[in-house]
Amino acid sequence: MTGDLRAAEREPSALDVLRNRPFLLLWLSQLATQVGGNMVLYGLTVIVYDTTTSSTAVSVLLLTFLVPSVLFSAVAGVYVDRIDRRLILVATNLLRAGAFAAMFAFEHNLLALYLLNIVVSTLTVFFAPAEAAMIPSLVPRSLLLAANGLFTFTLNAAFALGFALLGPLVVTLAGAQALLLVVGVLYLLAAASCFTLPASRPQPVQHEAGGRAGMEDARQALGSTLAQLREGLGYIRLHPTIGWSLVYLAIASSLVGVLGVIGPDFATESLGLSTKDFVVVVLPLGMGVVLGILGLNAYGRYVARRRLIETGLVALGILIVLLSVAGPISRFLTGVTARQELVDLSDFVSLLAVVVGIAFLAGIAYAIVAIPAQTQLQEELPEQVRGRVFGVLNMLVSIASFVPIIVVGPIADLIGTTAVIVIVGLLIVVCGVGSILLRGPLRPAEAAMRLDLAGHPPGPVDPLAVVAGSSPHVAEAEHRLPGPEVAISPGIVRLGRGEAEPSESEP
Repeated sequence: MTGDLRAAEREPSALDVLRNRPFLLLWLSQLATQVGGNMVLYGLTVIVYDTTTSSTAVSVLLLTFLVPSVLFSAVAGVYVDRIDRRLILVATNLLRAGAFAAMFAFEHNLLALYLLNIVVSTLTVFFAPAEAAMIPSLVPRSLLLAANGLFTFTLNAAFALGFALLGPLVVTLAGAQALLLVVGVLYLLAAASCFTLPASRPQPVQHEAGGRAGMEDARQALGSTLAQLREGLGYIRLHPTIGWSLVYLAIASSLVGVLGVIGPDFATESLGLSTKDFVVVVLPLGMGVVLGILGLNAYGRYVARRRLIETGLVALGILIVLLSVAGPISRFLTGVTARQELVDLSDFVSLLAVVVGIAFLAGIAYAIVAIPAQTQLQEELPEQVRGRVFGVLNMLVSIASFVPIIVVGPIADLIGTTAVIVIVGLLIVVCGVGSILLRGPLRPAEAAMRLDLAGHPPGPVDPLAVVAGSSPHVAEAEHRLPGPEVAISPGIVRLGRGEAEPSESEP
């Protein structure tokens, strides 16, 4: 009897929601597009750098991913509310598949690649809110929590799987151009999955004149976004702790963008590798992030959250500096082991081994900074404004990351990639030390704030939610309130309207 009660009261898991066939098809579509999009990020980075040998050109490429998301999110949300969402999902996937085929045809035309990528990023802005809005029409309310947790996990895991693993693998085996065709096929499969979903037509709304009403709705949506942006800025001014969390997240987000811009040049200039071999940094970095999240889940509750972040910042900056001097470190260790004449450790102190080890530790440090800062934002925003303001605050972080992406490419071309990495690492150390000095000793309230990723209501822990770095009570608060929402995947920003659940007033 007790066992039956526990089974009935347990939190729904990812496996429960995947038994829902329509949701499974939608999730497979998300998996294909997210992994494919990150594979394209890697492949286009290789193509653009090989074509231009310019970090500035890679900066422009990353901006073509980011800018459309910020500019068109409000307008996209309006039209998602006016058109059958299944039609939007199918059409955007088909059009993006066609754009990747066109990229294959124009692989040596830099301007064409930029323009086509802007098209892909703009279509993604329409795909993201339509995808989120489909969830409540496919799963019952009791499974919404698990469904949103699975989507969050997929969004985070897709970067490691696409950018750090499958993208480099396909480029190494078949070339960057072939990767574009592989991704195009993934988007065609996603379109096929979405085609089998039930129609999701929005409720009819009375409008005065079709086209004029659409423009008016778009104008109101943009005005609403600007109003919420002002609200978010006002809240930051009144709550310095929120401002510090944003600074920490902006540093972490900017670092990913900076490494994406100068990574190919670092692989060739500092490591003597080919552009596509930047995977020796990216893959261990991603593995370190995963291990860091698991470690925080197990031990984060024993250390004050602010001290975790500050320690992670200092360690991350030091590791970034060490990465820039991996060559001298390798030569020094090789000389030391040669003089010992005991065991041949040359494989463990080679340049690649040193780079992999430093990148792995840097991934752990990155998780120690990003996850507690994200959690602190989620917990400290009041529930009545959390869904609305949190999306706007994340948008500020995304905009803040534009500046380093824009300036780091030209600076790297001017003074060299190694010098830029040293400067970036030192700036991160300064930020960590500055946080310790400016914020002073821990107050009792801060000392009591510990990171407990599993600190949700009693019930079995969903390992997917834990690895994603999100807890069910946070996800529930996020999908309870409609409003603009930003999901940040390293290198790619997706914006939607946060319509993961009907309002509480609805039956």
